[in-house]
Amino acid sequence: MSSQLIGLGDDSFIVAVYVAKAPPMPYFETLAQLEPVVSGQINSINQHCGNGWRKVFNVYAKVLFALPSEYYAFAKQAKSWQAYRDELLLQKHNGTALLFSAPVLTEHKNQLHIIAGRTHAKNLIQQGKLNAQLDWLDDEFAIDKSQNIIVCPYFDYRQLSNIKIARLSELVAQLRII
Repeated sequence: MSSQLIGLGDDSFIVAVYVAKAPPMPYFETLAQLEPVVSGQINSINQHCGNGWRKVFNVYAKVLFALPSEYYAFAKQAKSWQAYRDELLLQKHNGTALLFSAPVLTEHKNQLHIIAGRTHAKNLIQQGKLNAQLDWLDDEFAIDKSQNIIVCPYFDYRQLSNIKIARLSELVAQLRII
């Protein structure tokens, strides 16, 4: 099992979202670690990679804003989810990460691991890259309370609607990660 995190964000994250593939850009072909985004990088990804990646970043910011405020301060750090996305998402010392590698589960119980997409979660397990006891709540959501893992629909408006974002927030509240 690889123990190297590859993606964008803060290496001291408290919320990590795992997606199956990195944006199709030369920069990501050689990325071999977790790196914070630099100013304008999210916008550059959106411009080069299209609407799908714009949705990933938008939904990520909306999810953070919907998390229980008694456990997470993301909604208190910016005036809107849009401002949060543009100014703070995946920055150094921000507590968030978007990972293209398998989860590295540690003893740090203060980390939330969100796997975007049922197929991605099942592939990670099948490939031996994720050892989790997922309790499938329905066709879209699963939870492993002992390891703070939640599987939800992919970060796209059609798959993870506002109603489903609210459900994800309720599942996060069950974990009570502080």
